[in-house]
Amino acid sequence: MAGNDLGGLLGGLLGGGGQGGAGGAGGLLGSLLGALAGGGSGAGGANGSNPLGGLLDMLTKSGLADQAQSWVGTGDNQPVSGAQIAEALPDDTLRKAAAEAGVSPEEAADEIARTLPQAVDKLTPNGSLPQGGSLEDIIRRQQL
Repeated sequence: MAGNDLGGLLGGLLGGGGQGGAGGAGGLLGSLLGALAGGGSGAGGANGSNPLGGLLDMLTKSGLADQAQSWVGTGDNQPVSGAQIAEALPDDTLRKAAAEAGVSPEEAADEIARTLPQAVDKLTPNGSLPQGGSLEDIIRRQQL
């Protein structure tokens, strides 16, 4: 499915080459973004085929604006906890991503908290969300 393709791309972006620890994290992030894009949560709707912007909007509205902006910006990335991620995401979305990755929702939230700042940072090297194309296209462009 598209989540697996996206997960492989995110794993490569995170330095895992689609396998091992970062590849697993990429798969989890891919499942999360796939769930947001097609899960009816509204996160992907306003951003077309790029659920990353919707996810960042969701985190911002959940009180994580400073953290999310630090990941997009060019300075240091502020950390976020698994508990903060779990609180910010819709329960059904987190459960779906966790199930696809074969982990508990708590483990998924912790892994997302560890890897999302790095993924967003790498996808926004100029300090702003890239425009145009699907998230997969954006990842491919960033890896060149």
